[in-house]
Amino acid sequence: MSRKLVTPLLRPPHHGEDGDVPGWVMITVMSAGIVAILTAIAGPELARILEQALASVGG
Repeated sequence: MSRKLVTPLLRPPHHGEDGDVPGWVMITVMSAGIVAILTAIAGPELARILEQALASVGG
């Protein structure tokens, strides 16, 4: 095959964007913050519910 035909097949297409890294970092940090806040607020209640459920199954 001609090199002109093979080269584009071996190289991924370039769309002119390298991605939005700061946006993904912000989303990841905000998601971790939301999980931490929800765990702090609802964690003890969820632990109590889990303990009750395990106690009822274990007999």
